[in-house]
Amino acid sequence: MTDHLLPIVFFFVSLVYSSVGLGGGSSYTAIMSLTTMSYKVIPTTSLSLNLVVSFFGMLNFWRFGHGRLNLVLPFLLCSMPIAYLSGSIMVSEFFFQIILLTTLLLIVIRIYIIKELSFTIQLSSFQKWSFIIIVGAFLGFIAGTIGIGGGIYLIPLIIMLGLGTPKEAAAAGATFVWLNSLVGLAARSQVVSFDVDLIAPMVLSVLLGGSIGSYYGATKYDSDTINKIMGLVILVAILLLVRKMS
Repeated sequence: MTDHLLPIVFFFVSLVYSSVGLGGGSSYTAIMSLTTMSYKVIPTTSLSLNLVVSFFGMLNFWRFGHGRLNLVLPFLLCSMPIAYLSGSIMVSEFFFQIILLTTLLLIVIRIYIIKELSFTIQLSSFQKWSFIIIVGAFLGFIAGTIGIGGGIYLIPLIIMLGLGTPKEAAAAGATFVWLNSLVGLAARSQVVSFDVDLIAPMVLSVLLGGSIGSYYGATKYDSDTINKIMGLVILVAILLLVRKMS
């Protein structure tokens, strides 16, 4: 039943996430953690799906002129080495669940509590680079460890810091997720084997959902509604994950 339901669920997840430049890794990982799937293959599967969905987001947002290399490059330089290192390490199932639960809680806080992004924070050059290094390292760590690309954090931070417009942030987020997913997947493939039969149907479903969502997201979308939908999915996953861990 899981093999048949997950591709259907992930189609809608990729449709929603890709419209704002995200890969959907947070929901993929959360949903798979509630099934009987081994926690060892969840990050590999999630990163594979991230690669597909964020590719279309990256392509469409850059094609419509929203991409800025100078915006995303500093974050990538800090995150990619950490994503590779953390992807090479196999953590225990308990540690995996704790990291996942903490990450999902932070996402819900970001969506429902820190939801007003109209203000900006002024930082000095030193403060800005310190912030970029810390954020990049943290997002690289969760990408390699649990398969969440980190765009769901990066996009609002870019907006709050006044570094770019919402669509420029979405382009940066999609690029960030794609490259960190690629690096994390390359590392994890050395310690965990791919289950092609398991991943293939999911890849096909997010391929379709991601291509549709990113196209319309690059031209028009209601970010507030989409954020609330993502938050609801993640909130339900948190409650079910806590119940599973107890």
